[in-house]
Amino acid sequence: MAWKKRGLIFKVEQQYPWLQSHAQLPVADLISENTVRVYFAGRSIQSFSSIGYVDLDVKNNFNIINISEQPVLSPGKIGHFDEHGVFPASIINYNNKKYLYFIGWNQGYKQPLFYASIGLAVSEDNGNTFKKISNVPVMSRSEYDPCLVTSPNVFLENNIWKMTYVSGVKWELVDEQLKSFYHIKYAESDNGIDWKRDGTICIDFRDEKETNIARSAVIKENGVYKMWFCYVYDTAKYRMGYAESYDCKTWIRKDAEAGITISENDFDSEMTCYPNIIVINGKKHMFYNGNSFGKQGFGLAIYE
Repeated sequence: MAWKKRGLIFKVEQQYPWLQSHAQLPVADLISENTVRVYFAGRSIQSFSSIGYVDLDVKNNFNIINISEQPVLSPGKIGHFDEHGVFPASIINYNNKKYLYFIGWNQGYKQPLFYASIGLAVSEDNGNTFKKISNVPVMSRSEYDPCLVTSPNVFLENNIWKMTYVSGVKWELVDEQLKSFYHIKYAESDNGIDWKRDGTICIDFRDEKETNIARSAVIKENGVYKMWFCYVYDTAKYRMGYAESYDCKTWIRKDAEAGITISENDFDSEMTCYPNIIVINGKKHMFYNGNSFGKQGFGLAIYE
C-alpha cells in the first residue's frame, strides 16, 4: 500500500496581493459532502504570510471551486507574536464552531533565526471568517521548548484535547551559518486553550545528522495512532517519515513505511514536506508541499 500522487492540485499564480507566492502548510476541512476547503499560508510581495483558502470539488477531480479573495487571518500588530506572518496548522470542528490553530511567526535578528508560537482563532460561520481569541498565543516557549513551538496537530478524543507539536530545542552556528534543531513533542488540554506539557518526546532525533523533524499529521485506525511527518537528515532536504503509537506518547518510527517520497521531475522533486491528512469517503487524503516549502502550491496524494 502506498500514496498515489495526484500532482500539484493547487498552483500559485499571483492570484491576489496576499497570494504572490507559496501555498504553505495546507490544512483540509470537509465543509460539505462534496467540498473540501484547504486553508494555507500565502505570501505577499513583502514575504509576509497570511491565511486564505481554496475550495475543491471532491467529486470532480478536486477542481478549484473558489479561492478566497481576502485572507481569513492576517499578521498581527507590531510587536505581537504573529507580527511577521501567520500559518495554518490544525482545525477542529467543535460545538458548531471551527477552531483554527495557527502559527505566529517572528523574524529573528539574524537569518534564518525565527521565533514561533501557537495561536487560536475561531470561526462561527463555517470557516468564512475567523477571529483570534487573544492577542497572545495559547502556547509559547517553555523550559521544554526553549527556542520555539510550532505546527500543532490537534484532535479531540474522549473529551481530552491532544496535540503533537514541533518543539525547537536549539540553534547552532555551523560554518558561520545558523542551523535549527527541532523535533516533535506532546501536550494535552481540557478545553483546547490551556495546554499542559511535560517534555514528552514523540519523535526524537535518530542521531546527530538529523536536525529538523517537522509538522505531524496524526490519524487513528483500529486503535493505532499513525503519524506522518517530515524530517531533514544530513544534507538531504525534507523527506516524509512515519511512526505508530498506542497511546499517542510513545512512538515507534517506521520511516520505510511512509509510502511517499520525492518525484523524479515534478513540483516535489527536491523535497516532500508538511503533510496534512483527512479521510474522505473512507480514504486517506494527504495534502502536502514540495520544493521550496510550497512556493509553487500544494499537492495531493491518496492512500491506495
